[in-house]
Amino acid sequence: MFRKKQHFSVQLSALFIESVSFLWKDFFSVLFFTLKKNAVEIVRELGYFTLRTKNLLKKMKFLKVQKMSKKIIAGFGEVMLRLCPPGKMRFAQAFPGPLEATFGGGEANVCASLAMLGLKSRYLTALPENPVALSFAGEMRGFGVDTERIKYTATGRMGVYYAEHGAAQRGSNVVYDREGSVISLAGPEDYDFKYMLENCSHLHISGITPALSEKAFLSTREIVRTASEMGITVSCDLNFRKKLWRWDISCTPSELAARCMGEIVPYADIIIGNEEDAGDVFDIHSSGSAIEQGTLNTAGYVEVAQKLAKRFTKAKFVAITLRESFSADHNNWGGMLYSCAEKKAFFAPLNAEGAYAPYEIKNIVDRFGGGDSFCAGLICALNSGEYSSPQDAIRFAAAASCLKHSIKGDYNYSSFEEVVSLMNGSTSGRVKR
Repeated sequence: MFRKKQHFSVQLSALFIESVSFLWKDFFSVLFFTLKKNAVEIVRELGYFTLRTKNLLKKMKFLKVQKMSKKIIAGFGEVMLRLCPPGKMRFAQAFPGPLEATFGGGEANVCASLAMLGLKSRYLTALPENPVALSFAGEMRGFGVDTERIKYTATGRMGVYYAEHGAAQRGSNVVYDREGSVISLAGPEDYDFKYMLENCSHLHISGITPALSEKAFLSTREIVRTASEMGITVSCDLNFRKKLWRWDISCTPSELAARCMGEIVPYADIIIGNEEDAGDVFDIHSSGSAIEQGTLNTAGYVEVAQKLAKRFTKAKFVAITLRESFSADHNNWGGMLYSCAEKKAFFAPLNAEGAYAPYEIKNIVDRFGGGDSFCAGLICALNSGEYSSPQDAIRFAAAASCLKHSIKGDYNYSSFEEVVSLMNGSTSGRVKR
């Protein structure tokens, strides 16, 4: 399932030989049928021949897109060990007892998803050099993510988060144990950001890492400043976490986030947030929305995007995920992409009449990492060429993140072809044989 480094010229040559072989074979097969079968059977064989040709050409086209995409997309931020009670058990039911251990973190999730979508990605962070952290790096390399420029230290710890999955009207719950993690103790002077960003065309960060500590904030600010200076596109997911932003007791978490993100976001070419982030961080709200009741006024988010674009003038796009939460198991899901150049908002998914009609996701498997899969889908589409128009980009991002809700863990184990299939209307979940 995972895409590793591929020799595209060899693959394309093999596909060309395969195509020539079956074209000649099917040509003589059709000729044979003209002599021995009736007209109805001939038409059926010709139809089969045409379908095989289309499928092969589609496969060759996808490999060509991969070959052309040589850009390295980097992500900088904290990754954690994720510990979950089995199924949808509560913490009190699970302790003492076994927990499911995986890894997760906003920027790591994005890099893993990008690699599985076929792009080159590089994950940047600071970790202790111990077996747990090295296991994470090995997992990322398995996806095809470049981990060679991670900063390792002889001492310190990896952050941990405990995730309790919600059910029905009981929401999910997260407990953080990340104070004193290596990345929270590392300042800008501990990194070589120019080396870490070498040969990168895009850097993705979020509002989570600067929420950990003053040093983590300063490091995040410095890496986006360096990236901007190097001509690298920067995307920033606002990602407000009210349980974080506690490192300055002289102000509230929202006030601290507003002050710090106000120094980071000006470097962003792409601003991303969920339906609440702009309000929590910058006090920019969508009128007519009641988040806790699961009611969104989608038109109000156009105004939110316009206000963000007016304040942060470097931004080319503002993207907002649109989640209507009816219960922990049932959400409506979609997104909006505002083009600052066109001064126009694009929504996805759309119905046959062209009106916004969100995906209705029932029986959610795992919603953690949903926003990160949206970021990865958007970045992938904008870098793809074929799906880089604002309307196609938001369609791809919404479809990618919709699929993530069906997958356990933080990572979106969805392929490029699966995302394209969903965005083109394949929503039935039928078995593919």
